[in-house]
Amino acid sequence: MIEVIDLEKHFGDNEVLKGINVTVDKGDIMVVIGPSGSGKSTFLRCLNCMEDPTGGQIIFNGVDIADPKVDINIHRRRMGMVFQHFNLYNNKTVIQNIMLAPVYVQCQDLKKAKRHNRFLPLTNLFRKEKQEKIEITTTKAKIVAEAKEKAEDLLKRIGLLDKADVYPSTLSGGQKQRVAIVRALAMNPDVILFDEPTSALDPEMVGEVLDLMKAVAKEGMTMIIVTHEMGFAKEVANKVLFIDDGHILESGTPEEFFGNPKNPRLKEFLSKVLS
Repeated sequence: MIEVIDLEKHFGDNEVLKGINVTVDKGDIMVVIGPSGSGKSTFLRCLNCMEDPTGGQIIFNGVDIADPKVDINIHRRRMGMVFQHFNLYNNKTVIQNIMLAPVYVQCQDLKKAKRHNRFLPLTNLFRKEKQEKIEITTTKAKIVAEAKEKAEDLLKRIGLLDKADVYPSTLSGGQKQRVAIVRALAMNPDVILFDEPTSALDPEMVGEVLDLMKAVAKEGMTMIIVTHEMGFAKEVANKVLFIDDGHILESGTPEEFFGNPKNPRLKEFLSKVLS
C-alpha cells in the first residue's frame, strides 16, 4: 500500500530524515518508536505530505505522492491523520467536526460532475474522443444526511452520541482524541496515521484511546503509529521500527524487536524506557 524509498527531509542545513526505506502492506499495524528529536513525527508528516519531502519517493496506492505534480489532496482522502493535540475545530460541534470532511469532499465532487455535464456539449466540439456525461445519483441534502447518519453511528460506537451537539472544549482529553479517531474513520481511509495520540493525555485517559485503536486495528485498518506506548506496540503491532538521528536503525516483529534487539542504540533505548 505504501512504499517509502530513500525519503529525505531537510530543514535548512538540518537533515532530519536521511534516507528512509519502508514498505507498509495492507492491514499492517506499524509502530514507530525512538527518542525525542529522532525524526519520527517528521517521517509521519511526510507520508501525507504535510511536510514536503526534500528527496525520495512515497508510493501510495501506486502513485508517487511526493511528486510535486501530483494533486496531494486527492490522495489525502484515503489517508487519515490523528494528531497529538486532537486538532478539532472548537467553533464546530462534535458531530460537525466528524461530518466536515466527508460533506466537503463529496459536495466538491458533485459540483465538478455538474460542471462537467453543463459544459460537455461545448467541450466535446473540440475533442476527437468524446467524453460521456457523468451520471449523478446524489444531492447535497442526501450527502449531508448520509454523513450525519454515519457520524452518529461512529459516536454511538465510542459511547459519545450524547455529546454530538456539544463543543470540543467541553470534552475531556480522552473524549477529544476518540472523536478525532472516528473523524478520521468517517472518510473511509485506506490507512490512518497516528502522531503520538496519547502523549497529551492524562494517564487515566490513555487506556480508553488505546482500546479504541485496538478495536480499529482488529477490523483490519492499516495503521502507522508514532508512540511511546511500548505495551501497545507489543500487543497490537506486527511491525516495529526504531528511528534515531533520521535513520531506521532496526525493524522487525514485536517478538524480535523487544525480545532480541540487535542494534546497540536500540538496546540502550529499550533499557531506559522498559526499566
